[in-house]
Amino acid sequence: MTVQPVRDTHEPVTTNGTIALVNLSARIDGLTAQAQQAGAADPFAVAQQAVLVDLLTLRGHLLARVADYERATQLADRLVRDAPGDGTALLARARARATLHRFAEAMADLDAAGRAGAAQATLDADRAAILQAVGCCTEAHALLRKAAPHQSDVAMLGALAVFRAERGETAEAEHLFDEARRVHQGVSPFPLAQLDFRRGVMWMRQGDLGRARQCFEAARRRVPGYAPATGHLAEVELLLGDPQAAVARLRPLVQTSDDPEYAAHLALALRAAGRHREAQPWRDLAAERYEDLVLLHPEAYADHAADFWLTVGGDVDRGLQLALRTLVMRRTTRSYALVGRARAAGQEAHGTVVPRQPIASM
Repeated sequence: MTVQPVRDTHEPVTTNGTIALVNLSARIDGLTAQAQQAGAADPFAVAQQAVLVDLLTLRGHLLARVADYERATQLADRLVRDAPGDGTALLARARARATLHRFAEAMADLDAAGRAGAAQATLDADRAAILQAVGCCTEAHALLRKAAPHQSDVAMLGALAVFRAERGETAEAEHLFDEARRVHQGVSPFPLAQLDFRRGVMWMRQGDLGRARQCFEAARRRVPGYAPATGHLAEVELLLGDPQAAVARLRPLVQTSDDPEYAAHLALALRAAGRHREAQPWRDLAAERYEDLVLLHPEAYADHAADFWLTVGGDVDRGLQLALRTLVMRRTTRSYALVGRARAAGQEAHGTVVPRQPIASM
């Protein structure tokens, strides 16, 4: 394994990010081969396959590959089928389901994992992430505070930082991001890149594009192939009035990622650059892919699809329909804001007030 310093002040030494991604894929391939040879209910095999589920989920995030999320979920389903009372298997499936926003099912798996003997602090941390995602912030914070003394690592401190960031408490979040970086152990670049990425998301939501840009660039220095950081950096370029730079950043992503968000953003950037003919195929590709994903994984992609239809997709009625569907699934601040945007867009498009559809009927 090649280790080299990342040239930022007071930054830990980590593995080269490109090499780390290669190593991640090699480990996934190795564990996949072992899983095919091992006995289904062998405790060691269960543990190894649970690791494989987590690694697939990690690669899915880093490279923006929906196929990895789907493969992780399928593997976790088989794992629980073969070892139904194993807490490790149940915890792996809970995390895979949560990644695709199947939160009720994930919570049920966490409950079952608890009955099977899984560590309480681990369960509390996973439950907190789900509660935060569905807008139950008070309950999420209580669980994080309960788990923190038993799990004060980069993951826990990062989760607390994200919680503060979601509440707009940027000073507290910055302190926790720094503390998470300080306690990081090992040479993996991925946790540090994720911290930079999440810090960038915080500043982007606060409207501080300069700070957001610095954070996304730091994440990419750590892991050059980090797709979400590159995609958000392209968004910043577009917001700063440089669509050509955004196009240059997005083109490689649409070749390697099966997430339609990047095709949609490329279409938007090309239109902003006045290159409408080039934009249309990417808009059409994103539309087709979003329709597929909304059918397969509505909890995870309905909100992204709604945003697409309200912008470059050009169908505000479809956007409103999906925004309302998202609100039924997750009554969060962002879900309400998405519905508000959709209603405003519909009113502008139709020249009239869009009727309020009853939420209970959705």
